[in-house]
Amino acid sequence: MVRIPDLPGNPIPHRTDQELWLKRHVAFLCRLDNERFPGSQPVSFAAKDLDKLEAQDYWVAEKSDGVRVLLLVHTDMNTSDQMCYLIDRHNTYRELPGLFFPHHEDPRKPLRDTIVDGELVVDVDPRTKQETLRYLAFDCLVVDNQNVMSRPLDKRYGRLQKWVWEPYRKMMRDHPHMALQQPFEFKVKDVKFSYHVEDVFNIDIPQLQHGNDGLIYTCVSTPYAPGTDPNILKWKPPSENSIDFKLVLRFAPTPGKPAAPDFQTKPIFELHVWCGDDRGVPRYEFYDVMHVEDDEWESRMKMSSEQLDERIVEVHWDPELEHWRMMRFRDDKPNGNHKSVVDNIIKSIADGVEKDVLLSRSSAIRNKWKARAAAPGGGGPPPPATKAAHPLPLKPIQHALPPPPPPVRAQRPDAPRVEQRYSRLAPSPWSKVTGPAMVGGIYR
Repeated sequence: MVRIPDLPGNPIPHRTDQELWLKRHVAFLCRLDNERFPGSQPVSFAAKDLDKLEAQDYWVAEKSDGVRVLLLVHTDMNTSDQMCYLIDRHNTYRELPGLFFPHHEDPRKPLRDTIVDGELVVDVDPRTKQETLRYLAFDCLVVDNQNVMSRPLDKRYGRLQKWVWEPYRKMMRDHPHMALQQPFEFKVKDVKFSYHVEDVFNIDIPQLQHGNDGLIYTCVSTPYAPGTDPNILKWKPPSENSIDFKLVLRFAPTPGKPAAPDFQTKPIFELHVWCGDDRGVPRYEFYDVMHVEDDEWESRMKMSSEQLDERIVEVHWDPELEHWRMMRFRDDKPNGNHKSVVDNIIKSIADGVEKDVLLSRSSAIRNKWKARAAAPGGGGPPPPATKAAHPLPLKPIQHALPPPPPPVRAQRPDAPRVEQRYSRLAPSPWSKVTGPAMVGGIYR
């Protein structure tokens, strides 16, 4: 089973001055008019996207099965003090003591404000079984106080390599004792031209020491776009496409007590789809039902004593039995997939592209790429594995925010003593014994 890492670092308490300042600062660096999570999100690969790979230059990389996080490097230019933070998809921040990035021109100075995009994974040595936490960077939004989001991918990747990774790697080579205080190993993910996807399947993925969740294709010529980006394509075999829903349990009433749920009986496992926020409150609608075998409920779910209700669950479609099956809980995600994303994933399942079809188009993709490069004014970016593009100078960001408040450590109150049970009554206007009149084709 894939090992999903816990996030390292010290959580920044919610709604404190420090968190509010950090969110404003990130929005300022990214030139955004909101303080939401600024990371980009891919769309599911469909048959029509094969034409995209022929029409435009794309890079491809394996999609790591880990936790997506942004890495914020903040340097106070008055004191030269540097602090690093992880930003997860819940838009929560964690301070990372011990992590330091030197400046690319003078390693005695700290790298200035930087935001890197990447995946946190647990690599397991196949021989020793030793686990290593690694951060695999694949893009950047801001580097050394310069916003690069408007630049194409090859320029951003070049900046990531030259200004972040290479100075850091040299520091770790010259001062190996510093590895003891690092919260994780920092690396830059290898990428390939889209027509070299066979090498990703046959070379890159077999060598992984962490789980793989398909492929990611990213358009080389487009800017970094927060939110859903149609120029980033997530490929999986159609049979492995999955969707994240919110799981809502509906229990039968206790005999003689019609308003009290009977937690011992197997409930109906409703899947609710996220429909966006209503004044900051997530809004969900009933979508379908997840199938759970009786022995799964009795031997695994009930015995776990975990909270099952109101959690985000990843499911896949079983084409033979024609129902949704659970894969795992996704506590790293604040919400399930938006209903528009769900529609696209359903189309990908129905109109998906198998591996052999993807490989069969490689020659055509390569020919179109070479034709664009040979055309007047053409010429694609250099191969990322051999020579990273050196980006042009950009105007530094002029800081206008007040200095951040001093770091505040989260106070952890003693956990209240509660009676463990198989599920819980989640805050809801609906009783656990209410719900749709018909669920799963049967009347309740």
